[in-house]
Amino acid sequence: MTDFYRKTMEKTDSQTRERKIYRVTIIGSVCNFLLLAFKFAAGIIGQSSAMIADAVHSLSDFITDIIVLIFVKIANKPQDKDHDFGHGKYETLATAVIGLILFFVGIGIFWNGAVSIWGVIHGKELEAPGMIALYAALVSIVLKEALFQYTKKTGEKVNSKSVVANAWHHRSDAFSSIGTAAGIGGAILLGDSWRVLDPIAAVIVSFFIIKVAWKLFKPCIDELIEASLPEETEREIIGILLSFPQVSSPHNLRTRRIGNNCALDVHVRMDGQMTVEQSHAITREMENKLRNLLGPGAFISIHVEPAN
Repeated sequence: MTDFYRKTMEKTDSQTRERKIYRVTIIGSVCNFLLLAFKFAAGIIGQSSAMIADAVHSLSDFITDIIVLIFVKIANKPQDKDHDFGHGKYETLATAVIGLILFFVGIGIFWNGAVSIWGVIHGKELEAPGMIALYAALVSIVLKEALFQYTKKTGEKVNSKSVVANAWHHRSDAFSSIGTAAGIGGAILLGDSWRVLDPIAAVIVSFFIIKVAWKLFKPCIDELIEASLPEETEREIIGILLSFPQVSSPHNLRTRRIGNNCALDVHVRMDGQMTVEQSHAITREMENKLRNLLGPGAFISIHVEPAN
């Protein structure tokens, strides 16, 4: 009865988590779609190439929302005979895809800005942007920052890396719009000779976007190549094991991440005269303490060896 209750609660928690992820992602995708449509219209009407580029960035946000919706559904599938450790790495893959999209968007913004700056240096005259483009940029800043705060808070609450990654994509779009607003505003208020501010701001913002992309992508690579948990976490694991007086010499500790969950395998020594029932009870207590540290979904394997 206890096991049935525990499994029922775990299933309920998983369903609640999935609903929260879907809700925050759908809200973000609807806002992104409306925003990118507004930006494209403002860029065309206001004759602003910077705003059109910003609209393309919002389009990448909309695409990543779709990616999150697809991959989170797969990642929340229970364990099956072909996936003994569940499907958590699908969410890691989604985060990596978002990081890659961010990286290429950053490169694209940098390239477009650099080409425009090069053209101005060689005498090319940039088109004057209209006020509607500036209004669109200001609306984008406010809306995308609000989406960032809401999405990041939800992602941390449900412990979803892909949702947090998507939140940073919202923030990168806000940064892009700040640069766009500065460039468009400078071109409008300071005159024709300052229109080059638009591509200069775009180039500066592109570096922030690329930096965020790397921060998202690197942990995914670490997980996919089976990198260990941080050294500090492994020390805490050893400390928990040694907090049991019956346990000695923890060794062969191996750790890694599987999606949002951790996995560890470790060998410990106990009194060889102890009964199987006694050693099993102690092992269960150790597992419970380790799950308090690593999370309820952690995969824990403790191998007991005789101390004498």
